[in-house]
Amino acid sequence: MPAPLFSRYLGIDYSGAGTPEQRLPGIRAYRLDADDDLPSEVFPEGCAQRWSRRALAEWLETVLREPVPTLVGVDHALSFPLDYFVAHGLRHDWPVFLDDFQCHWPTDGVGVRVEDVRRGRVGAGAARSGDARWRRLTDRRARGAKSVFHFDVPGSVAKSTHAGLPWVRLLRARLGERLHCWPFDGWTPAPGRSVLVEAYPALYRDDGDCIGLTPDQCDARAVALWLMRADRAGRLDDLFTPPLDADARLHAAIEGWIIGVGARRD
Repeated sequence: MPAPLFSRYLGIDYSGAGTPEQRLPGIRAYRLDADDDLPSEVFPEGCAQRWSRRALAEWLETVLREPVPTLVGVDHALSFPLDYFVAHGLRHDWPVFLDDFQCHWPTDGVGVRVEDVRRGRVGAGAARSGDARWRRLTDRRARGAKSVFHFDVPGSVAKSTHAGLPWVRLLRARLGERLHCWPFDGWTPAPGRSVLVEAYPALYRDDGDCIGLTPDQCDARAVALWLMRADRAGRLDDLFTPPLDADARLHAAIEGWIIGVGARRD
């Protein structure tokens, strides 16, 4: 059995509710270190027992600056379908997409809600809108995954994705080569790097492990536990290189990919 590639695993259940500064019960973080067998929940420092999106991004930046290879799974999309790029005449370039998106959807701004941009009160969301019928290739291949533009329905990732992307951009800018955003920075991360992946908790969750937990806690815990088990079982090389043909690989390099979708071994 090969040695694990990572020494720490983080599972994040995200939320696009409220403002970036608002403490939200729907944001949960679980952590599992090299000597651990089970994840434990992480809370903000001080009196606060709930994360805000801003506090979570600041904590992730601090953690990922440490010289500890860390695998982070977050349950919102990291990019949009190619239909979006075509409709808005955007280059097929993920860093350019992040800059363009934040310019039109400044959901990391103080006091800015996703709804503020959707309703035209802030930013220019109408100039960068999408169609709920547009789905990424990985969404079509995952069981039950919804479009990143499918707002206002149960199980939607639209609001959390539109709220979270500017923070991914910020972390990428501040951490530089310390953070590998998969698969946009390459399908096979360099040894010793920390890696951010898109996770889909429904693929990994065992509801028997959720007794006494909220659904958000269960999802974050499931992500951290599944990532650890995959690494210790020597499966990450396969998971990082799903069996895609050349066209699908080009799509996924722009649209992103959910870790575990299309894996050779489930």
